[in-house]
Amino acid sequence: MAEMKTADIRAMSEDQMDDAIVNLKKERFNLRFQRATGQLENTSRLREARRDIARIKTIAAQKRAGKTK
Repeated sequence: MAEMKTADIRAMSEDQMDDAIVNLKKERFNLRFQRATGQLENTSRLREARRDIARIKTIAAQKRAGKTK
């Protein structure tokens, strides 16, 4: 899975964002196991997944804040 762009994330609904976070967390968990067992080939994917999760959470929080104002 490639790095997610902010425009793509902003186009998602809240449910889609929640699903994307769950999927990224599962992927990150699997990547951590691969790293621990020495099977991880693309080590930069761990960092990308972590940053994608943060990016989605940030945009979701911005959307929630915008609805309450």
